[in-house]
Amino acid sequence: MPQFSASLANLVDQFGKLPGIGQKSAERLAYHVLRVNKAEALALADAIRNVRENLHYCRQCYFLAESELCDICCDPQRDPSELCVVEQPRDVMALEQSGAYRGLYHVLLGRIAPLDGLGPEHLTIDKLVERVAAGQVQEVIMATNPNIEGDGTALHISNVLADFPVNITRLARGITTGSILEYTNKEILADALTARQKF
Repeated sequence: MPQFSASLANLVDQFGKLPGIGQKSAERLAYHVLRVNKAEALALADAIRNVRENLHYCRQCYFLAESELCDICCDPQRDPSELCVVEQPRDVMALEQSGAYRGLYHVLLGRIAPLDGLGPEHLTIDKLVERVAAGQVQEVIMATNPNIEGDGTALHISNVLADFPVNITRLARGITTGSILEYTNKEILADALTARQKF
């Protein structure tokens, strides 16, 4: 039975480590890289390298940035009195596509999941508290995923912020329990933001 060359086998192996990519998909991607012209294949490699070397977390909100602050935090048109708390950077992108929100964000970089060994200390909750304590924030919108871990994380944060003079709201439950924000329809997200409720 013919074997992959070492370099092709390594490429298949690397593609196979991507989420949702099985052996057959990894092989198809590897052969695609071989089929396209060299410039296109190297452009893919450069894009991956650039993302790893140039992207980091915004020092204020923990969204993705190429400079010290992300574009959202630097935007003077944003309302600094509203702070939307999400689990991951991809949740910011999903909410931005809804076009319904013009405030700022805070990315937790995860959720409280005791079974996975993730507690509040693994998240950016302390930095969130610092931002609220600075006094400019009037509303904190809990936009964690509507599942057990997301709701538990939101409850923990609401308890931590209970002594601050801020309104704590959550997204309306047009988003079904157990769903993931990243995959939610942008119209549903827009409605959920608009009809958010007191937490």
